[in-house]
Amino acid sequence: MHPTTPPESTPDPLNPYARMSDEQANAEARRIIADAYQPVTQTPTRYRDTHPVPDHGTTPPVPQPDHRIVPAWAAGTAVAGIGTGAACVGIGCGIWLACQGFAAVTLTSVLFATLPIAAVAAVAAAIGSALKSLKATRTETHHHYTGPVRQETNTLTAPAYGLIARNRNELHR
Repeated sequence: MHPTTPPESTPDPLNPYARMSDEQANAEARRIIADAYQPVTQTPTRYRDTHPVPDHGTTPPVPQPDHRIVPAWAAGTAVAGIGTGAACVGIGCGIWLACQGFAAVTLTSVLFATLPIAAVAAVAAAIGSALKSLKATRTETHHHYTGPVRQETNTLTAPAYGLIARNRNELHR
């Protein structure tokens, strides 16, 4: 125990937290309750503009073209996936309806029976999409010219070395 520490504030070895006297505990409780019931200053969290919006302004309209382009392979894969799903559902429902006449087969067993069909269809769609994209990457371009032709092959070197690079573009002919 430190010589300047009063004995009532010395922590108990079993309870290391400092103890309060009853008066201190009551005063602290009154302070906490008073703080909890203090009115909170209201800060505005929203604003509504009640002015009417004008029908038109001084700025002329600007064309805003829509350029959402989906690659053909992505559209084809999506259509193949939708078709595969529809086919699997149709085949599964057909098998389920056929099995209803033969025995009391649960829908779960029919779904597990059609799972290999769905897997084969998904693999076939993936292979078809891969082959189509592979075929699209191997294109040959043939140029047919008439008259004198001059072919230039320019090499542009742009060395950029080091942490702070400075471009020195050089055109070699």
